[in-house]
Amino acid sequence: MRTTLELPDPLFARLKARAALEGTTLKQLLRFFVEQGLEAAGPGGEARVRRAADLPRIEADLPLRPDQLSNAGLFALLEEE
Repeated sequence: MRTTLELPDPLFARLKARAALEGTTLKQLLRFFVEQGLEAAGPGGEARVRRAADLPRIEADLPLRPDQLSNAGLFALLEEE
């Protein structure tokens, strides 16, 4: 299906530049962004908002050692509980 979009010139320029950088077409990039937006929306069409309370928390004595600040170190801390 074809449709017409009216986009502000600066946004259109950013989209064209992004498509060029990614080696894709503007059509493919817009389709990707629309699909991502729809997937991010909840069943009622509302966007899912991730709150800090939804994120995992690590209770630890601070300061953390530098090796604990990597992904592997943080996962190890999570497994300790």
